[in-house]
Order: sequence, then C-alpha cells, then structure tokens
Amino acid sequence: MKIYDITVPISADLPVYPGDPSIQMERIMSLENGDVANVTWLCCTTHIGTHIDPPSHFIAGAKPVDQLPLETLIGTVRVVDVGDVPAITAEVLSRSDLDGATRVLFKSRNSDFWPQVKTFREDFTYIAPDAARLLVERGVQLVGIDYLSVERFNFDEPTTHLVLLGANVVIVEGLALRDVPPGDYELFCLPLKIKDGDGSPARVVLRK
Repeated sequence: MKIYDITVPISADLPVYPGDPSIQMERIMSLENGDVANVTWLCCTTHIGTHIDPPSHFIAGAKPVDQLPLETLIGTVRVVDVGDVPAITAEVLSRSDLDGATRVLFKSRNSDFWPQVKTFREDFTYIAPDAARLLVERGVQLVGIDYLSVERFNFDEPTTHLVLLGANVVIVEGLALRDVPPGDYELFCLPLKIKDGDGSPARVVLRK
C-alpha cells in the first residue's frame, strides 16, 4: 500500500490568490517562553493552499462546505497528467482516459510551481469552460487541480466555476501532485466542517 499526502503545508509564506489577504500566523503561547503550551493564532481566508470550493462559493443558495456528502469526497479517483499545456481544454481531455472516472485530479506543470512557495504564478494551467462542460456531461462529481484556481487568471467571468459548481461538482484546488504518478487511487478529501462555509482548507490523501 502506498499513501500520498497531496496537501500543501499551510504557512505564512504560502502564496494566496491576488486580492486575498495574506496568511498570518503568530505563536501566542510558547513553551520556550514558559507558557503551559504552544498555541498559534492563524488568520486566513477559507480558500488557502489545498482547499475545497463547494457550490455555495459562486452559486446562491447552493450547498455549503459543511453539507457536502462524504460519498463525494471519499472514493475512487483518477489522476490525469495533462503535461505542459497552458489550459486544460476539451481537446486535451479528448486525449485523456476518463472512462468510468467520477472523480478527476489534473496534474499539470503547476505541480512544479509549489517549491516556489513565496511567489504566485499568474501563468498557471487552468480548466477551460469547454472542458468543464465536458466533465459535467461525463458525470464527474469532483474535479481537482494543482494550483490555487481552476479558473483562468484575470478572467472576465468565472465561467469554469459556474459550470462546475452549477452542476454540483465539487472543486478541489491547490493540490500537490508533483510526486504522484497518473492512475487510479482511493481519495480521502476532508475539509473543515465550517457551518455554511463557502470553502475550507482540506487535508487530501491518496491511497494506492
């Protein structure tokens, strides 16, 4: 059995999507200073690092993160390596084996960006709207990508999000897939149970 932790560690150096506040971490109690315990204060949005976008992130009245079915977040998943492409389009998907896949994680050149933890990359590979529509048509329930958004940077309309979330497809962003070979795995994707949450950091693990 092989287990892959595909979660990006949370730290103050982790890049955030432009416009979002930076991650703030402060040790407010310390054993070294004579306190009874180590305690850290953490301040961030719900869309940092490896995180979940539930339908309520963009769709009014849709399911928030605490109401997502565990049956969607846990189960068989396919990791698809799309190579060095600027965008995951329907044409790229036509060259990928998606037969029978209800959960798909896309591994792209984004996975090499994560060692540069302090610098946000605007040229990340994203999922194009035509690919999102195709995934919905194929009955995919969960889609993941190895950077902070499935949407093109500086988008005019968040079409990819609207297509996926409008069809109740759960989005997982910020995955660390650099060392994961393509293939089928068992997925464990558990966000924090934030009441009415529009998103949440998650610990995401694959088991082969």
